[in-house]
Amino acid sequence: MAISRTRDLLVDVARQLFAKKGIEATTMNDIAVASKKGRRTLYTYFKSKEDVYLAVIESELDRLSQEMRKVAIKNIPPDEKILEIIYTRLDMVKEVVYRNGTLRASFFRDIWMVEACRKNFDKNEILLYREVLQEGKDKGVFNIDNINLIADILHYSIKGVEIPYIRGLIGTGIPSETSKQCVRRLVFGALGKK
Repeated sequence: MAISRTRDLLVDVARQLFAKKGIEATTMNDIAVASKKGRRTLYTYFKSKEDVYLAVIESELDRLSQEMRKVAIKNIPPDEKILEIIYTRLDMVKEVVYRNGTLRASFFRDIWMVEACRKNFDKNEILLYREVLQEGKDKGVFNIDNINLIADILHYSIKGVEIPYIRGLIGTGIPSETSKQCVRRLVFGALGKK
């Protein structure tokens, strides 16, 4: 347990330093000093600063995944659940990007590295959509033939609006409730909501 806590501490301290100073300006020594751990301890867990950076990305994705899972297990109708998962995902990604300040530029600049880290997250997200879609189909809420295909399309559609959503480019000037009603119609139309 102490091993996990130490690693988590190092990752959190690194995230804060990356957010404040940027990845390039942060050294392994900076991380060791700020975490009040020796460089030897830091190198026990990570071979390089890039390894630490990847661990930061993975920890943020784990957090996002946990929040989406919390929504998926709620005792609410599947149609409400799918919308809440979508908004939870988009809002959390936006919050992660803005909370991480200077790190935000690296997320966008190093998009291929981030994408490599996201593979497992993406796979789990698609499985989560499949579960909720199956629940909706079983309860007669959704009229869909191919749950796997619809889950894939849903995942990639939401992923595709991530950056415009983060930058506030979607629905500019439209009241929130009007925007949410449009999203409901779009999603429920695709899912054949009865």
